[in-house]
Amino acid sequence: MYDYIIIGAGIIGTCIARELSRFDVKVLVVDKEPDVANHQTIANSAIIHSGHDPHEQTLKAKLCVEGNALFDVLEQELDIPVLRTGGMIVAIGDAQERVLEGLYQRALTNQVKEASLISGDEARMREPKLSKQITKALLVPTTKVTYPWEVAFACMENAIHNGAELRLNHAVTGIVRQAHGFTVTFNGKTHVQTRQIISAAGVFSDQIAAMIEDQPLYRITPRKGEYFVLDRKVKGFINHVIYPVPNEKGKGVLLVPQVHGNLLVGPTSVFIDDHEDLSSTAAGLAQVRRDAMKLADDIPFDKTIRTFAGIRATSTHEDFFIAESKEVEGFYHVAGIDSPGLTAAPAIARHLIRLIRDKHTLVEKPGFDPRRKKPHAFHRLSDDEKAVLIAKDPRHGNLVCKCEKITETEIIAAIHGPLGADTIKGIKKRARAGSGLCQGGYCEGAVLKLIARERGLTLEKVNYYHPDTPILVKETKVTS
Repeated sequence: MYDYIIIGAGIIGTCIARELSRFDVKVLVVDKEPDVANHQTIANSAIIHSGHDPHEQTLKAKLCVEGNALFDVLEQELDIPVLRTGGMIVAIGDAQERVLEGLYQRALTNQVKEASLISGDEARMREPKLSKQITKALLVPTTKVTYPWEVAFACMENAIHNGAELRLNHAVTGIVRQAHGFTVTFNGKTHVQTRQIISAAGVFSDQIAAMIEDQPLYRITPRKGEYFVLDRKVKGFINHVIYPVPNEKGKGVLLVPQVHGNLLVGPTSVFIDDHEDLSSTAAGLAQVRRDAMKLADDIPFDKTIRTFAGIRATSTHEDFFIAESKEVEGFYHVAGIDSPGLTAAPAIARHLIRLIRDKHTLVEKPGFDPRRKKPHAFHRLSDDEKAVLIAKDPRHGNLVCKCEKITETEIIAAIHGPLGADTIKGIKKRARAGSGLCQGGYCEGAVLKLIARERGLTLEKVNYYHPDTPILVKETKVTS
């Protein structure tokens, strides 16, 4: 019997798991996907927003500002990357300037630190590539950028270190209320009992709610956004996160420097019916280009290394929906977590714990360890440090991914780590092998062989990511 089952291993579920692991409770995190951070968390803008945009007096506003500050704590405790870019919301002409003035007042009300209005010329002094059409800008220096799925990995690793459990490929197919809790069915056959349930299921939150409630109080409408990723050779083209003045569809197409030097351009914002449609479209990407060119001159789209799409869990409830079910005691909703969900994630976890503690006693665990230390990237070490490691293990000197300078030992560490991986994309997410200019064209075969060797698999048994997605199907050249 578990005390808590958390449904969803994205940034929200993993942050909640880490917070719950501070207490003397038995926690299980489950996800239908084959990996942590596999849906909304892996495909977003990676921005830690300042809190200038959410409407006053909402959970989004409160938890965005609180979450922004908590990322400084996570950086120290979990060794996650945080890039302090600052942000600019830019306006073109009188009408947009009036909207910008309103955003400035909202930023002040939301207690965003150091927000200020500057002229278009002042903005271009800070960012010379900004469009000459821009007439005014709102400067929000607390804006930052992170690496979302590494944050989720770090939170989950730390939660496991402190006693939580994780089960992947576990799709919830049924929930039954019992006298002292719930029985949860996975994949139509595995049954697990728990006293309480926390649903952090992203775009599937309303489907999970419908398993236990007669009348869920919200509905999720997925919203797709498409992006360009530009090669890290463009590093420095833009150094702030650049926002347009927002409209009814959201924050608009952004320019976002990334922690590894890339530039992210996007997203679109289109409501869709398919909860898992991650396809890029010619029309969507064309819109991104058009909108982005209003922000900056000469954006180097010729340096594009890939495009992708992500899905946001937009809810009919306009704010975050974080509450215990009104129908079923012990079932907690954490739903409608669209932007600024990444920013708010650590604050959402703490807010939920406060709600739980209002009704239940949670005893703090004396031995809780808040820290997780990741190994330093080999290519960032000094020559002397590299020589010492290579002398101990020559595999340190085997450069597998030339674009990202990833060695054999780093890939092996990713295969066997706390959240180990045995797929091509799983290694890409953990070690960045395949994330560079060639997108795995050079190193993918070598990574495949390392996975097969380390996991004791034949080559055709190694999947790209999901079950039954082999890279190799059969021999095409056979020596007689």
